[in-house]
Amino acid sequence: MSSQRLLRSRCFLRLPAAMLRHYSLDASHPLLRTQGYVNGRWLSAASEFPVLDPATGKEIARVSDCGPEEAKQAVDAAYKAFHSWKRNSAKERSVVLRKWFDLMMLHKEELAELITYECGKPMAESLGEVVYSASFLEWFSEEARRVYGDFVPSPAKDRKILLLKQPVGVASIITPWNFPSAMITRKAAAALAAGCTVVVKPAEDTPLSALALAELAEKAGVPAGVFNVVPCSREKTPAVGEVLCTDPLVAKISFTGSTATGKLLLKMAADTVKKASMELGGHAPFIVFDSADVDKAVSGAMASKFRNSGQTCVCSNRFLVQSGVHDGFVDKLGRAMDAELRLGHGSEPGTTQGPLINTRAAEKVVNQISDAVSRGAKVLKGGKRLDGSFMEPTLLANVTTEMICTKEETFGPLLPVIRFNTEEEALAIANASNVGLAGYFFSQDVSQIWRVMEALEVGMVGVNEGLLSTPEAAFGGVKQSGLGLEGSKYGIDEYLEVKYMCFGGLKP
Repeated sequence: MSSQRLLRSRCFLRLPAAMLRHYSLDASHPLLRTQGYVNGRWLSAASEFPVLDPATGKEIARVSDCGPEEAKQAVDAAYKAFHSWKRNSAKERSVVLRKWFDLMMLHKEELAELITYECGKPMAESLGEVVYSASFLEWFSEEARRVYGDFVPSPAKDRKILLLKQPVGVASIITPWNFPSAMITRKAAAALAAGCTVVVKPAEDTPLSALALAELAEKAGVPAGVFNVVPCSREKTPAVGEVLCTDPLVAKISFTGSTATGKLLLKMAADTVKKASMELGGHAPFIVFDSADVDKAVSGAMASKFRNSGQTCVCSNRFLVQSGVHDGFVDKLGRAMDAELRLGHGSEPGTTQGPLINTRAAEKVVNQISDAVSRGAKVLKGGKRLDGSFMEPTLLANVTTEMICTKEETFGPLLPVIRFNTEEEALAIANASNVGLAGYFFSQDVSQIWRVMEALEVGMVGVNEGLLSTPEAAFGGVKQSGLGLEGSKYGIDEYLEVKYMCFGGLKP
């Protein structure tokens, strides 16, 4: 067997044997909740929808299928609760959020198990998400006490000028399946810290994590109506989304998902001129220059591409490698893939690559590979779809910018490598996209680092680093990757409005 064929086969031998086992989520799981959560009460709907384990395709739970009526109840409850929650002192809100954080950390294994079964992530990654998710509660529990206004020098002696920050009101939070816990806390923690109340609409694939968060929020002392969750099926999502985006009592929308869906939500919110935050699609470039430390670049590529099987909005999507290091980088990358990647059910020890979220996601990756190969790309590793929604991690060489995988976000374990010659060429390719969320590059040339960092048309840049998300830093994109920021000291501003007070009639 040739070394190339060996590279392509070794990492996938475990999957068939592993998947012969029976996997199921224990019905007595301490944080498994299957009803909606509105106004501090668990709410059943007229019907239910199934939640599937993406690794097996089997049902793990049935969840209340909330519709427009339940969504309206949640909005009304949040609006009523807002008028009392906003009057709590910043310290009081801070204490509640901190208790919520403590409970998440206390139950991190149980929360991680829910993520693995409904999302497919390996347990190590699920645990990492829980810690990341909880960190936003911790961060914004601290930021709640740092919402400062301004005292502005007045041009007139008989008046004083003050700028105050106040919560906007009810926030609708619509989240994706790929980080079913962290995408909720990143928004909700900022909202509650500011004094807002929220209605959460989790993705239909992953409602269990949202409902577990509601259970812990209640135990932490979050008052009734402040945090509401309305799970629903794919069929009811448009109607529920319409309520959350058009109801006059909703003041703010925060959405993470595709650019196409974000545009629809913005249109619905326009009639009532709602404040909106949109964290939308990415198509991140990953550039390796001749001056790079190739070993570090390979490590960065592995971390950036294969986390959650390539299903993150900041995953590197287009790999641009300069001619001088191209062959060495591709060779080392293939070896790293062979040594480090293991497919299987996320609950299996040693699994690093779980399934894609559903068969549609796997079909998209297959189509991108087929298109690339038909246009001259060479499959160096992987390239095949396995049972269900499992996909072999795939390494492509001889990739050109005419291929679909360089034009559209993949959301899967596909790594296409484009060879380039000059810095200008790399930047032109990297910036030839209508989205700009994250970008990465590896270089040891200080002057080049500053030039490229400033020239990349993205909201976040990783320099010699493949992982960049942290609650302390601002998360957001440019172009059609969205509006507003999450995390950092700026994240809470998305849920605040500035009020100007002119205090006149003073005696000089």
